[in-house]
Amino acid sequence: MCKPLLAGLVLLAGVPTQLQAQEAVPAEDFPVDDGGDLLTIGTGVISVPSYEGSDESIIIPELVLRARVSGFNIFSRGPALYADVIRDDRRGRSVDIGFGPVAAVRLDRTALIKDPQVEAIGKLDTAVELGGWVGVSKTGVITSDYDFLTLRVDARWDVAGAHESYIITPTVEYGTPLSTKTFVGASVLAEFVGNDFGDYYFNIDPAAAQASGLSTYDGAGDGFKRAGINLLGTHALTGDLTQGLSAVAIVGYYRMLGDFKRSPIVSEAGSADQFIAGLGLTYTF
Repeated sequence: MCKPLLAGLVLLAGVPTQLQAQEAVPAEDFPVDDGGDLLTIGTGVISVPSYEGSDESIIIPELVLRARVSGFNIFSRGPALYADVIRDDRRGRSVDIGFGPVAAVRLDRTALIKDPQVEAIGKLDTAVELGGWVGVSKTGVITSDYDFLTLRVDARWDVAGAHESYIITPTVEYGTPLSTKTFVGASVLAEFVGNDFGDYYFNIDPAAAQASGLSTYDGAGDGFKRAGINLLGTHALTGDLTQGLSAVAIVGYYRMLGDFKRSPIVSEAGSADQFIAGLGLTYTF
């Protein structure tokens, strides 16, 4: 079965949450992916922290894209776009390996900073991150022949001269259809960043401290920056899970970690606890 909606509004990742097993639906009642070309597009709104580590939220638009052309897949995860260069010709197989490039834009603290102290430090530059990813997915794991478990790692480097560092994100995703019209998924992730990333986004030099009233800080370097979990649900409003219009909802929780949560932009002006929530519509052709 195709997974057009796990792209969700922002599906991030990690160890899958156990979901309540539903009464099994006969396999012949499920819509089956025929392996042909498809296109899923979607839009919605999502509430996110105004910057990473903030205790105030903003509402921003979100776009979703998933496409398969001649067996090659493209899919979005929040502000990142992935391409799978391994042709998907695995009908009848339960294991799929993916690999390819990834590109992302990081807009953290470039605009819409709600906290006046953090805003006084000054806006940061937009980072453009390029890199690659590798993953393996298995279908038919727990609840039916159509649920799946995916393990994925991506690594990206800033090429725009903003933080000039890297971010590595291991992800685990689990998803299962509850019927021909309803799908639920969970993901958990952790983010490991390079020394220059920590310095650019979380350290505060004396000039920034004087301008903002926050404490000076130079403790952020490389290490695990945050970990989080997301829960997603989608329900087909027309057609079924493989085609037509669907409603999507997502909620997520993230926790800032280690030296990053001790940065004054988090400990004094923000919070280590981070929440997201979004609603949207997708259409699969």
